[in-house]
Amino acid sequence: MIDQIALLESKSLRTSVATHTEVLDRVKTLSLLSDGMHVTTAMVAAYFQVGVKAIESLVLDHREELEANGYRVLTGTELTSFKEVSGIQSRSRALALYSRRAVLNIAMLLRDSEVARQVRTYLLDMEYMARTTPVDNSVHSPADPLGDRIDRRIVDILGTAVVPLFDALIETSGEHRKELTDLRQDIQRVERRLCLHHTRLRRLEGPREDRPLAGVMAAIDAMNGYEFEEHIAALLRRDGCTDVVVRGGGGDRGVDITGRTPDGRPLVVQCKRFAPHNSVTSPDIQKFLGAAKVLHKADVALYVATCPFTREALNISAEGGITAVHRGLLEAWSAGTALNVLR
Repeated sequence: MIDQIALLESKSLRTSVATHTEVLDRVKTLSLLSDGMHVTTAMVAAYFQVGVKAIESLVLDHREELEANGYRVLTGTELTSFKEVSGIQSRSRALALYSRRAVLNIAMLLRDSEVARQVRTYLLDMEYMARTTPVDNSVHSPADPLGDRIDRRIVDILGTAVVPLFDALIETSGEHRKELTDLRQDIQRVERRLCLHHTRLRRLEGPREDRPLAGVMAAIDAMNGYEFEEHIAALLRRDGCTDVVVRGGGGDRGVDITGRTPDGRPLVVQCKRFAPHNSVTSPDIQKFLGAAKVLHKADVALYVATCPFTREALNISAEGGITAVHRGLLEAWSAGTALNVLR
């Protein structure tokens, strides 16, 4: 089994297990800010029961790795907007934020913390089980609800140890035979419910045609501006648009992408990679409206953003014939659902 020293010293090993953030809550509850996504340096220090300086020192030594896992520092207007949304009261001109993945990254680096050590123990146990537990394809089909290791372990205990024990007791008992029989039936009902529960869980967690795939927005959030514009252009081409050209940068005349809808109407797109806690405002839409309708004379205009729109921005979009593609709609579009305006 991999030991904790290897995890502390190997960046590649840390990267390989960085998605298992659920282990944080197995040790203790990680309280999040009101956005439900981030924690501050002080909150990270409180979770690991260490001083703030210890966390700041790790950030200094491993900043690039932590940034790859969601660590970021807000300043300026972005910080002001975040304070308004989250309710944080601070006069600081900068605010460091950590995603759950970044917190797990800290746990894999922090040597002098019992909480971090426990997190690493759970993490390495999970990795060891994943690498060493064989898949039994000879007895169970891939769709068998007993395929999950945790449910399988519980059911195996019930089926191979507990139920046979009751069988033996029933055979040798006369006076309490009925009570033992009833208990055995209760245990068998638990077995069936575990199977049913696992079947439902796999159905909920698995990809469906009517629900975006997990991780779509995480991948989009990790894109830079150029990659985001190319992603939107690819979605347009996927849905039958023609003459799609990315025009981001200088000289774009207020739009990022031009093209034609599947039925030939002129199309323009504005792409905005904003943090999820920000919002597209009415001035943003008004500026785009002039470029789309006056300069480009577009029949179809999309304002695509990785964040919500304010109510006023949505009203102006509707009045001006702009299609507001907010974060939720962008996720569905990226996962395969075509926009109505393009059909």
